Amino acid sequence: MRMGPTELVIILLIVLLLFGAKRLPDLAGSIGSSLKEFRKATKDSLDGDDEDADDGDGEDSSPRASDPDSDAGR
Repeated sequence: MRMGPTELVIILLIVLLLFGAKRLPDLAGSIGSSLKEFRKATKDSLDGDDEDADDGDGEDSSPRASDPDSDAGR
């Protein structure tokens, strides 16, 4: 089911009523900066994973902490 223009207008009016006209620019700016930071973090994480895979030694260089509460071995 696709959303038509009427549904979008109703949703925008509800958001306007909930947050008010003065807070919408601040809200949009904070959402934009959060998305930008999230994309940067995921890109850095993916780039870091690629560097670890290029080591070629076949061993995991990060030490793993043993969790006594873990049920993995049972």
